Amino acid sequence: MASSAGSAPADLTPGMPRTVDERVTRKVALAALVGTALEWYDFFLFTTAAALVFNAQFFVSQDPFVAAMGSFATLAVGFVARPIGGFIFGALGDKVGRKKILMVTIVGIGVVTGLIGLLPNYMTIGLAAPILLVALRIVQGLAVGGEWSGAVIIAVENAPVAKRARYAALPQIGSPIGTILSSGGFFGMLFLVGQNNFDAWGWRIPFIAAIPLLAISMWIRSRLSESPEFEALMESGETEHAPIRGVLKNSWRQILVGMCSALLGIGGFYLITSFVVFYGTKVLKLPSELLLLGTLLAAALEIGALVWAGRMGEKFGASKVILWGGVASAIVAVPVFLAIDSRNPVLVVVGMMIGVAVLSIPYAVSGTALTALFATKVRYTGVAITSNTAGVISGFVPLIATALVAANGNSYWPGAIILLIVSVLTALSGIFLPGLSIKEEGMKH
Repeated sequence: MASSAGSAPADLTPGMPRTVDERVTRKVALAALVGTALEWYDFFLFTTAAALVFNAQFFVSQDPFVAAMGSFATLAVGFVARPIGGFIFGALGDKVGRKKILMVTIVGIGVVTGLIGLLPNYMTIGLAAPILLVALRIVQGLAVGGEWSGAVIIAVENAPVAKRARYAALPQIGSPIGTILSSGGFFGMLFLVGQNNFDAWGWRIPFIAAIPLLAISMWIRSRLSESPEFEALMESGETEHAPIRGVLKNSWRQILVGMCSALLGIGGFYLITSFVVFYGTKVLKLPSELLLLGTLLAAALEIGALVWAGRMGEKFGASKVILWGGVASAIVAVPVFLAIDSRNPVLVVVGMMIGVAVLSIPYAVSGTALTALFATKVRYTGVAITSNTAGVISGFVPLIATALVAANGNSYWPGAIILLIVSVLTALSGIFLPGLSIKEEGMKH
């Protein structure tokens, strides 16, 4: 039988080692970071390309909003595939181990990204182009469904209980690093070859570059240590045989609250980056370079925000950071979009930087919060289902924002309202998280 997420610590980690070598912890966290950086590099390449080129390369329409919605719908399809991947890889991760699954998922993500860079466009092979793009996006979404959750879990389970928030924040830094690499790749290609060549073929180079990056990531991840908590379960023969059933039956409240806690960090980020890039270029007629620069600088600032928020989670508890981070994001939601709508280059960049930095506060500790909701024997499954279901909703955020903007005379306010709602939901989750989390000595919720 699956143990409840609210079971006692003795049921959580039978035989768990009481001493932790932080040299191993740092090594594991770094390996997790490298893998998530490649994951988000690949995924953010797609989101940026969805806003900049896929609408013209794969979705041909006289109406730019129709083409953009087709492009963003493909983005959303990948998110729909993520929970399926979460079910598959989460259950396998709870049965055969975290490390083995993380090797599989990183290969799936990297190979698919390289293939997208080689995919002929609509003008070359017609309708087969968007169909193949959607198929590759689905495979990528399946792999991503097991990647982030596994990386965060293996970092947390190798860390001292009192310092889990600090080390769980490290894999989160893979998000801004991936953004910097992907947006930097597009920005560099635009600078080197110009807009026309970039639209024709230059956008493909960052996708193809994923292949050598994959080789480096595989080498680093192969040196990863397995979770001592999972090894203890294996030695005692207490791994869960039906983790999906156990999680859905016993931990549905944890899933719902966990989803809300993750919404801002995922959905809000895609709103401030992918949607704003589209809105800025197509509606405000701002240059692509400006929006990519804003994304780059926002990602650079996000690294500092994640490190700081991780330390705050260690000091005060993840739920408090999520609560007040959500409140802060709700406060800046309208000002951020007013700054972007001003068309002033400095205000546009500053607005993007502030929006991303603030929403990164709850994102920094979301790994700590989610892993604390589920017992070790069902943790991979629970975290994967929770984070990826939040990802499904988040994947539709740019699509919904684009449709609402088109229906309201190209006004900025739908984007601001969506950010406000998502921020409030995440803040509210911070209130309920402590009561649903597993109590461990030395752990602040």
